[in-house]
Amino acid sequence: MLSILHKQLLNNFQQEFPLSPRPFQDIANILGVSEDEVLSAYRELDKLQFISRIGPVIQPNYIGLSTLIAMQVPGEQLSAVASIVNHFPEVNHNYEREHLFNLWFVLIADDEHHLQTVITGIEGKTGIKTMQLPLLEDYFINLGFQLDLEDNHQSESVCT
Repeated sequence: MLSILHKQLLNNFQQEFPLSPRPFQDIANILGVSEDEVLSAYRELDKLQFISRIGPVIQPNYIGLSTLIAMQVPGEQLSAVASIVNHFPEVNHNYEREHLFNLWFVLIADDEHHLQTVITGIEGKTGIKTMQLPLLEDYFINLGFQLDLEDNHQSESVCT
């Protein structure tokens, strides 16, 4: 069950996360709680798998190279394969789609050689081939969402 603090952290800091030497203290000041409470709540959200990381989403090809990858993963292996993919620091995020290619993720690397090395590593560790979908046209999709602060019964299935 999510507390009001959990929901405030999820709602208010998906975007506009403070960029400072003490961002968690800044958040604590905004919310009127201690820095320790903020850090503890984020640890709980991670443990509950509501978040998988705190970090920037970088515009495609702004720094290095990025590409969209799709994989055709047997349903019973989806969670395990998503977990393997998540261990690569070059993976920005991944998600399940209702499609033959059911696991999609964005990969960012320094250069083409690094990109191909990571793709080869993912294929080697999962035993599943990838389909690379390079960026042809840039679109911005706001991935933010609002939680209903009154409803503690929401659930979401995400492979991140």
